[in-house]
Amino acid sequence: MDAACINYKDTGYFSQTVIDYLEDAPEIRSFYSHRPDLKGFAELLEHKKVTGDRQILANVLKTQYEKNGLESAYHTQLAVDNIELLRSENTFTITTGHQLNIFAGPLYFIFKIVTAIKLSRQLKEAFPDKNFVPVYWMASEDHDFAEINYTNIGGKKVHWWHEAQGATGRIDPHSIRQALNQYKGALGIERHAGELAEIVEHAYAGFDKLADATRYLVNALFGQYGLVVIDADDHQFKQQFASIMERDIIEQHSFKHISATNEKLETLGVHVQVNPREINFFYLQEGLRERIVFEGGLYKVLNSEIFFSEEELKTEIQQYPERFSPNVVMRPLYQEVLLPNIAYIGGGAEVVYWLELKSNFEFYHVDFPILILRNSGLIVDKATAAKVAKMELEPCQLFLSVDGIKNAWVKKHSKHSLNLTEEWRELSSVFEKLKLRAHKIDPTLSPSTEAVQARLKKAIDSLEKKLVKAEKINYHTRLEQVEVIKKALFPHGSLQERSENFGLFYVKWGQPFIDELIRNFEPLDFKFTVLTE
Repeated sequence: MDAACINYKDTGYFSQTVIDYLEDAPEIRSFYSHRPDLKGFAELLEHKKVTGDRQILANVLKTQYEKNGLESAYHTQLAVDNIELLRSENTFTITTGHQLNIFAGPLYFIFKIVTAIKLSRQLKEAFPDKNFVPVYWMASEDHDFAEINYTNIGGKKVHWWHEAQGATGRIDPHSIRQALNQYKGALGIERHAGELAEIVEHAYAGFDKLADATRYLVNALFGQYGLVVIDADDHQFKQQFASIMERDIIEQHSFKHISATNEKLETLGVHVQVNPREINFFYLQEGLRERIVFEGGLYKVLNSEIFFSEEELKTEIQQYPERFSPNVVMRPLYQEVLLPNIAYIGGGAEVVYWLELKSNFEFYHVDFPILILRNSGLIVDKATAAKVAKMELEPCQLFLSVDGIKNAWVKKHSKHSLNLTEEWRELSSVFEKLKLRAHKIDPTLSPSTEAVQARLKKAIDSLEKKLVKAEKINYHTRLEQVEVIKKALFPHGSLQERSENFGLFYVKWGQPFIDELIRNFEPLDFKFTVLTE
């Protein structure tokens, strides 16, 4: 593939807060720790404090892989080796996380993981005396099944119709058969379709928990690159977080600190992504994940008959920490307590919500990781690339609206001058003379002259638009290609990566598709990558 890179701000698809972060705007520096560059990593590595037990981390991960039968798979060896490396004091993780979207959901699921793998390699080159392990943190405790039970592939929506409750990672995927058959049907039978069909068949038909199915799928695609998949829904992991869980539920520190930070961010015009609750934990059992609230002197589990006194709550956390599940504002802290982590890779909204959390990290004396905006990409197939080339469109123009592309194309290719800038410059010169003459006669006439000039400017702008519109009609047949291009590359009017599944790209290229993404993505350059077949 050929790659062309453009600035994120030129796409129009990223918030001003994300752009400010990437461009090192002074007003938001206090909301994160170190800059996302090699200098920032060097600074963090000098004082990085690891709070989690490395031996427990490696042991639990090893058990999870053995349970899935992955410890001996040929493409898993590097991942298994990396699990052992986590025992070493000079090993650190580069982490990304995501929900358990069926069939890997939209493309950015894949892009996140590729970014983690590539960054780990680059940090190893920059700091050869240390090891860096890419990690995919499964959001196995998430309970929003409606956000993960479908995917879009080749213009078709594949939906898993199932009534689910509790943590999604614990759902038995036996009822996914209809969706699985639909997905395999969408893959077709050519090229690498059979290879991917075999992977998803084994993943979703071979395990009784969605977390295990997702681990198998992700490992089949990325295990050979050393990616380690972690499921934090575990008793030994939660034990290491138990003291913070108890303290935060009872004393509500996260609510205080994050609320105060959000107020500061809002004064800067930042759109806050998440708001904390007084208690930011759920109570978790099979088929149940409900919020904990404090009412009438008791800690109650909503939509259930379960409640605790303060002492009973402490005992429950001590004996069964796995029954307590952090929500969106506490999960990052849990992650950083467990892992020897130095970077978190997320999308634009994730980067913004992590900016809300630093003060809470500081309160609990946990290092705040370096925030990395995941790589974004647009994959242009051969047929569409030919149309783009024929229209002589630049990569950055693809992100304009349909009308924006058409207007720019017509102005560039028309045999007529459609720009009235020079004419307006001449008229403005005339008006300057008129304003001077009017002022000499009567100074109060100046506003009237300016009003006439403003009306004329509006008329000139309107005329210019009419000229472009008329010329667009003359080029109607050629300009129809713009709509074809936009529909192919921006399904439903959004970025390709936010909708389309990776499946058909894998069918076309196989595993080299992943290799090409790793080769072309540059995590620390912070550019949008347009990949052309």
